[in-house]
Amino acid sequence: MMKAFKYRLYPTRKQTEKLQTTLDLCRELYNAALLERREAWRMTAKVPVEMVGNVAVINYAKPTGTSISYEDQSAQLPEIKESRPEYREVYSQVLQDVLKRVDKAFKAYFKRCKEGKTPGFPRFQGYDRYDSFTYPQIEKLKGKPTVAIENGKVILPKIGHIKVKQHRPLEGKAKTCTIKREGNCWYAVVTCEVEALVKLPYTDLPIGIDMGLKHFMTDSNGDTVDNPRFFRKSHGRLKKKQQRLSKRRNKSHRRKRSAQLVGKAHKTIRNQRRDFHHKEARILVDTFETIVFEDLSMHHMVKRPKAKQDENGRYLPNGAAAKGGLNKSILDAGWGAFIELVKHKAECAGVTVYEVDPRKTSQMCSACGEEGEHKDLSVRTHICIHCGVVLDRDHNAAVNILNRGLGRSLRETASSGTFQEATA
Repeated sequence: MMKAFKYRLYPTRKQTEKLQTTLDLCRELYNAALLERREAWRMTAKVPVEMVGNVAVINYAKPTGTSISYEDQSAQLPEIKESRPEYREVYSQVLQDVLKRVDKAFKAYFKRCKEGKTPGFPRFQGYDRYDSFTYPQIEKLKGKPTVAIENGKVILPKIGHIKVKQHRPLEGKAKTCTIKREGNCWYAVVTCEVEALVKLPYTDLPIGIDMGLKHFMTDSNGDTVDNPRFFRKSHGRLKKKQQRLSKRRNKSHRRKRSAQLVGKAHKTIRNQRRDFHHKEARILVDTFETIVFEDLSMHHMVKRPKAKQDENGRYLPNGAAAKGGLNKSILDAGWGAFIELVKHKAECAGVTVYEVDPRKTSQMCSACGEEGEHKDLSVRTHICIHCGVVLDRDHNAAVNILNRGLGRSLRETASSGTFQEATA
């Protein structure tokens, strides 16, 4: 399996300028390659016309024009270096990887077209969108590695020795190294090929997890984890910085500096949330052998409500303000990122993770399996009108999620007494 190791770089001022120059040249090459492909197709394209009876019909399904491949563009690199000497200061494999990115973008575009999806034509990359370049082959060539980490420094061809904070050693065989810019910080992301780590089962405990907003998550044992609400707590400071940014004159140095402060504030919130997710995911993976989540569709959960109109065309209240606040809280919790992180850690530890259908997990009673009345989000207690059991709403949903993940129906669970076993 592939595993990435991310290290913080501490370049000097000259090294920072060289990294930024390399990044700018890679971005320029990417845009030029994209433009060449687009113009070559446009200049040679012909409108395909077919006769259907006596009527001429344009067939848009048949592709026309000349396609330029990766091999055609990579063969032009020596000529580019002759006419643009600054490209000689960039490692050759880095430039080749830039052209591979363009080729990959077009292949993905045509794949989406064939599948009938919204294709999204490859776009030109601006300063804020193109933020990394890759050394695609860092194993030893002619007895020497192209990229290496030695004595607290990472050695990059054509750039030099840059100080690195290697907080943990590399594992397995290093394959690629990506230099990434995040704000004013630089990172080295080394991708390694490691053996799949499957440890012996140490527990037979399964757990069902219900994600929420009052509590970040509630498990089938009734334990809860408080929702930290990092974005909500930092909203006041972030709002002031964004207001200050909006008052700055466009394209001024003060606006650029204010934008950097806003980006730094967002980065702090992201790091806090990521640290919280890592710690909670590690606890789950180290404690349980089977973990069951709801199969949440985050894209649909945070959709804005549709506009409502009366007979005269006037817009009616649709709860957009309340839904906007709910969407903000859902995104602040980061359920999707947390579940993906648990999956990744579970794969490395040999732990099983399931995702089940979330429908009616809050309405069904985990004790008798009967469906109760519909509950609004304001109703936090589950009271069964059939058997009289009283449970916290999220606790009841977590037990239902666990039972679905283990392949047991709610009615069979109630008759066999599994509810008492799962919540003991």
